[in-house]
Amino acid sequence: MSAKKQTFEQQLARLEEIVAALEKGDAQLADALALFEEGTKLVTACSKQLDQAEQQVVRLMKGSDGVPVELPFAEEET
Repeated sequence: MSAKKQTFEQQLARLEEIVAALEKGDAQLADALALFEEGTKLVTACSKQLDQAEQQVVRLMKGSDGVPVELPFAEEET
């Protein structure tokens, strides 16, 4: 399944699988390189989706005059 047809959550889960497989260290070099390449593509795709989501949030948070108002996310109380 290509990265474009997967949801963000599916891409992230696959990336976690790749990291776990690479951390085990028992993959053949060619397989490890293929996993690394797939992982870098997934990181790029996930990053792009997060950037798009951030832009959408900023667009939705417009002030009364129509100008976007960027507010920091509320910090959790510890």
